[in-house]
Amino acid sequence: MNYDIIIIGAGLSGIGAACHLHRKNPTKTYKILEAREEIGGTWSLFKYPGIRSDSDMYTFGYSFKTWNDDKSFADAPSILSYLNEASKEYKVKEHIEFNQKVISYNFDTTKQLWTVTTIHPTTKSEQYFTAQFIFNCSGYYNYDNGYTPDFKGLADFKGAFFHPQKWDQSIDYTNKKVVVIGSGATAVTIVPAIANAVEKVTMLQRSPTYIAALPNKDKIAKTIKKIFPKKIAHMFVRAKNILADMIFYNLCRKYPETMKKFILKGIKKQLGDFPVDTHFSPNYNPWNKRFCLVPDGDFFKAIKKGKAFVETDTIDTFVENGIQLSSGKTLEADIVISATGLQLLPFGGAKIKIDSVDFDITQQFVYKGLMLSELPNFFIFAGYTNASWTLKSDLTSEYISRVLKYMDKNNFKSFKASIIEDSLGELPLINLDSGYIHRAKNILPKQGTQFPWRLYQNYILDYKVLRINSIKDKRLQFR
Repeated sequence: MNYDIIIIGAGLSGIGAACHLHRKNPTKTYKILEAREEIGGTWSLFKYPGIRSDSDMYTFGYSFKTWNDDKSFADAPSILSYLNEASKEYKVKEHIEFNQKVISYNFDTTKQLWTVTTIHPTTKSEQYFTAQFIFNCSGYYNYDNGYTPDFKGLADFKGAFFHPQKWDQSIDYTNKKVVVIGSGATAVTIVPAIANAVEKVTMLQRSPTYIAALPNKDKIAKTIKKIFPKKIAHMFVRAKNILADMIFYNLCRKYPETMKKFILKGIKKQLGDFPVDTHFSPNYNPWNKRFCLVPDGDFFKAIKKGKAFVETDTIDTFVENGIQLSSGKTLEADIVISATGLQLLPFGGAKIKIDSVDFDITQQFVYKGLMLSELPNFFIFAGYTNASWTLKSDLTSEYISRVLKYMDKNNFKSFKASIIEDSLGELPLINLDSGYIHRAKNILPKQGTQFPWRLYQNYILDYKVLRINSIKDKRLQFR
């Protein structure tokens, strides 16, 4: 089974890449290989209560498909509906083969073709696909398991314990005492979603995270949508939100103390007499780690109503009826939810080879955020850490479209990026101080200290580089 392009994953990036091909490179044949039985990636895998985007849908959605819902921050079913609509509009579903988990890639430099080996998750039967190009849209984390620390005394706990990635839908949390361990996006989503049903829910955090409330209905967007046709309105709102996010991020980086005071002032306005400095004042600068957004302040409202609580402490040990904290306090719990993060897993754990020789990704640098050095015809779809994921994956597709046309015009069959700089310094691939980044530092490729091996996390710069600048680059070797 030979194709021009094989797309790995039928999530947000994979479906988007296929739609772009349909729009910009319609003569190219492609196949999407999806390890699961349905499209959606993250948005069909995670089932925990309240799951939603933490980026606004005008930027989290595709550039070519309008977001028509009034809500800026969509729940998972709405996002899945949006993805299914895009798949139908651009005839993507007929190109998807489900239950195909990729276990290896091998590039034949003589034939200039990739061979992809997949395994069926249930039957364990293997299949082989060949293609000129690989679009890796498999995401960045382990779909099988989230990250759970080795908690002392966990075996003594008599209640239910699980990670949100494996949400147990048979669990009835009505009128139960629930503890959610963690303070990231998952925790601040689950807490308000279950607060009204439980007897008590406590978010137990080792240290505070920056959290800000935003209205879920954008009044400016609503006005723009009344004035302009749908597609033009979507473009204007998208541009407005991109600029707003960039301005906020850069202000946080340039004036961290001022922005910290501004953020805490907003939380105090939401919570009144609640001890904000104790539980919501992190010991790091804004955007050193990911920022949490709560639509309409739902998380803060649950606390103010007395339905949700926050404890800032470390765990000494689990006990039969809950968790004993380092302070000596015991949090009683019928259910403990370990919202303790993801495990990063580049390329879904698949092995990469060139001419049957192992290719070590940890020794390579990322070119313009979408290719690895010395890896031919292999594109990576990865989003921003400080803005919507889809903004970068859309730009990646636009760049690839230009590359494909350039190669066809010049009868090239393969190309790769090579380092020509004499003294390229090394930096961690992801510039965040988060735990899941530190845990994965030894399995990720690197970024360099200078362009185009440096990731700037800046949409405007990337727009220029990927959509306007020439494809030709002395670092690219075409054959």
